[in-house]
Amino acid sequence: MLEHVELFFKSIFIDNMVFAVFLGMCSYLAVSKKVATAVGLGAAVIFVLAVTVPMNWLLDKYLLQDGALVWLGPEYADYNLSFLSFILFIATIATMVQLVEIVVEKFSPSLYNSLGIFLPLIAVNCAILGGSLFMQAREIETFGLAFNYGVSSGIGWFLAILAIAAIREKIRYSNVPAPLRGLGITFIITGLMGIGFQSFGGMLTGGGDEAEETSEQVNQISKPEMVTPVEEEVVVDKNKEIDEKVISYNDVNK
Repeated sequence: MLEHVELFFKSIFIDNMVFAVFLGMCSYLAVSKKVATAVGLGAAVIFVLAVTVPMNWLLDKYLLQDGALVWLGPEYADYNLSFLSFILFIATIATMVQLVEIVVEKFSPSLYNSLGIFLPLIAVNCAILGGSLFMQAREIETFGLAFNYGVSSGIGWFLAILAIAAIREKIRYSNVPAPLRGLGITFIITGLMGIGFQSFGGMLTGGGDEAEETSEQVNQISKPEMVTPVEEEVVVDKNKEIDEKVISYNDVNK
């Protein structure tokens, strides 16, 4: 359970698709002029990531990895289809985006018209493909963690585009210097938001590893060195010799 919670918050705040790795910037900049449009596209991205990441996990686990085809028989254990990862991942994403496009056009024609070309372009949105590739690179172990990662990554992208859309609506009525109007001030705000999101990095780590290392070093310094019996006898004998020499020296001086 703790692993799911950690992955959820880390994917939203620390490894945010926009602010950490700057994926999906085209849609992020183009569709973030209005909050309503940003909400629609963000919800579509959450749905696509939530479906495609676990589906691609299944493909990677039972088809693409080295030896993944062993379930077909021992003779297939040496097959490696990892070179098909990009093709199959993109095919899965394109299928789900097409389904989303059909649903949005059917139930919300106004949102479909406002999104325009950017709705079908979700298929080539690098944030969507990045979710599946990061899932593969991080070697996520279970289907549940893959679903968690897809949902949380989508929520992170949704929060990013929703926040910038709300800010851009307010900035429209602000006195922004002429050279910075439009994408200029948007990039500056995005950079500042990225710095802000990176501050969540200590939320999960908390410097625990460094604290443990420091405490171990302190314990090693504070603990007295263990002296073996043989070493102790040698020290005692040396102290006796020193005492005898001091006594003899005093007798001579007398």
